[in-house]
Amino acid sequence: QVQLVESGGGLVQAGDSPTLSCSASGRTFSRYAMGWFRQAPGKEREFVAAISQTGSTRYYADSVKGRCTISRDNAKNTAYLQVNSLKPEDTAVYYCAAGVSISTNRNLYIYWGQGTQLTVSS
Repeated sequence: QVQLVESGGGLVQAGDSPTLSCSASGRTFSRYAMGWFRQAPGKEREFVAAISQTGSTRYYADSVKGRCTISRDNAKNTAYLQVNSLKPEDTAVYYCAAGVSISTNRNLYIYWGQGTQLTVSS
């Protein structure tokens, strides 16, 4: 069992570059690929970024490619998502998730955090 807790959201200005964190419980964090997803009001939850267990492979959604960096620190049991040059359309609840293998498919992730709200004002 892995418990995930996101942090770093809040009300930010357009153009800001916050870093979201995802802290995992337990000693098995390094066994899991990590993904970030987001869900805006009235929309489906969508893939943002994913990173493999060692960090050697990373995937990004086209909507954030070039503006987003996913990383992880296995010694700290934490995954990160930095989103640069925020836009109002980036407003959403951001979720981190853990899965057996890296994927853009949310259905393949086993454990999910509760999410952190990121609101971007123009």
